[in-house]
Amino acid sequence: MADHDQRLKTILQAFFVEFLALFFPKWAERLDASAAVWLDKEAFNDPPEGRRRVLDLLARVPVRPGTDPLPGNPTELIALVHTEIEAADRTTVAREQLWLGYAHLRSKYRLPVLPLAVYLNVGLEGVGVDEFTETFGDLEVVRFRCIYVGLPALDAVQYVAGENILGVALASLMRVPEAEQGRLISEALRRIAAANIDESRRFMLAEMVQAYWPLNEEQRKIYETMLGTPGFEGVRAMNKTERELGREEGVQTGLKQGLQQGHQQGHQLGQRELILKILQVQFGSLPEATQNRLQAMDQEQLVEVGLGISKAKSLRDLGLE
Repeated sequence: MADHDQRLKTILQAFFVEFLALFFPKWAERLDASAAVWLDKEAFNDPPEGRRRVLDLLARVPVRPGTDPLPGNPTELIALVHTEIEAADRTTVAREQLWLGYAHLRSKYRLPVLPLAVYLNVGLEGVGVDEFTETFGDLEVVRFRCIYVGLPALDAVQYVAGENILGVALASLMRVPEAEQGRLISEALRRIAAANIDESRRFMLAEMVQAYWPLNEEQRKIYETMLGTPGFEGVRAMNKTERELGREEGVQTGLKQGLQQGHQQGHQLGQRELILKILQVQFGSLPEATQNRLQAMDQEQLVEVGLGISKAKSLRDLGLE
């Protein structure tokens, strides 16, 4: 479950522009998400439990001039994105954690804080406003609200057919008729293979779909049948190494292509950022010393680390611990 949690966080960070446009278009208009600056993990004291909690994803995001003004006309705000992968009975805890994180950030940064929740195992109303309240007797002391997306309540068929490529990939976490599973994973991968994005981002989305969208034997047959039909050449090419050379060599090939593409195009993720994100998916949060070591590596060293990830069982195996 931890791998799924980290994978989703990495995807949301890499596709933050698409995430806001997909689920919260009004906020996408207000904010320049392409200029978001992601902050280090923030820890704060949790008085009821007497321990320190670490917030999920934090970013400073510029506010577009000329849009609906926020109180005080700030030029930027803090976006707090909380991902909750537990069952429905955990949503109350998640709401309280988000409220405590909000209060901490609002006090520390003295900036507006936009709280967003992403639920993987509870749908609620799909996309909407959630709230946490705290009362003493008949006195309502706190009413805290956040915007949220509950992926299981959304229609996978609609999002696979949509224009937003992140929505195509996130359909793997949405509601789908069982009989449609094989067809939809094929179509989702076809859309990703044909998308006008660089290879590093394509690799991340395709890997996510195949990780989140397990198929039973009958659904697998439908999926394999569709891969043999015209229009799915890109998916066959994308999956060739996994089917013919095995998972390990497939991951290495995908990494190598992504690294080379990032170097040639100078994409904002770049080689170093791609390696960093894949390491986060594989091993979770990275120590500061590991991140510093990656920053100091040249291109040849980065490629060597990238090609070793699929075999590594720890950061030490890669010389990063």
